[in-house]
Amino acid sequence: MRAWVVLPAYNEAENLPAIFEGCRRLVPDAHDLDLRLILVDDGSTDDTPHVARRNSRGLKVDILCNGTNRGLAETFMRGMVAAAQQADPDDVIVCMDADNSHLPAQLRRMIQDVLEGRDVVIASRYRNGAVVKGVPLLRRLMSRGMSLLFRVAYPIPGVRDYSCGFRAYRAGCLQKALASQGNHLFAKEGFACMVGILLRLHKHGAIFGEVPIILRYDQKIGPTKMNVGATVVRTLLVLLRERLGLGEKRKSADRPRAHPRFAAALSRVPVIAKPIRATRQAPRI
Repeated sequence: MRAWVVLPAYNEAENLPAIFEGCRRLVPDAHDLDLRLILVDDGSTDDTPHVARRNSRGLKVDILCNGTNRGLAETFMRGMVAAAQQADPDDVIVCMDADNSHLPAQLRRMIQDVLEGRDVVIASRYRNGAVVKGVPLLRRLMSRGMSLLFRVAYPIPGVRDYSCGFRAYRAGCLQKALASQGNHLFAKEGFACMVGILLRLHKHGAIFGEVPIILRYDQKIGPTKMNVGATVVRTLLVLLRERLGLGEKRKSADRPRAHPRFAAALSRVPVIAKPIRATRQAPRI
């Protein structure tokens, strides 16, 4: 079983060692799991890329660098597209925060739920058994209010947590959506991109599920990168646009061409040729 872990990162040099160590501990415990990391550095001003290389021992790690800071939406999109281009349809693609608030040990359960038939599995704050530590009360209240609003305005079976970015995706589901929509699958509004892809995958018929998250904001080092007020406004705009169908109204000339590997995922022929790709090893220091 192969799983691709996408890590959007901006100034996370102090948090990456713990994330990489958690992934390293996961591999020996799951003998059938081929874990591959894609870290996308969003123009960090600290030593994020160097720390990633230094801590990659025993892991298969690709490091992509934006060069300049482009924001979460573009960084998330770049990592997810890179994973989808390399993955086979039955692989699992996971996106998680690189600030040590998401625990790699939870990957086992999320991947298992995908293998059991779900297309998207969300680590949810609103399921029995969830643990949230270190998140300010006001932010928790705002997040819960947003969850209730989304469940009323845009209900999706199996979903309570619309904005948590810790998710596992069936690669084939993501590839089909990308073949249809290209980069338009991804919203461009910062942290609201997590809501945008969820709503658009729902329109593609994805099957959703959730597992209770253990969210450890008390473990991460450094200030939050999220502007809460701006994120709420942008997220509501994404909801309104998708609810009204405005996200689908674009000229056909603006639709990007599907990557050949995405198009192949749509084929119904019995045999799907595997894409040719180089063996990726942890870079030497």
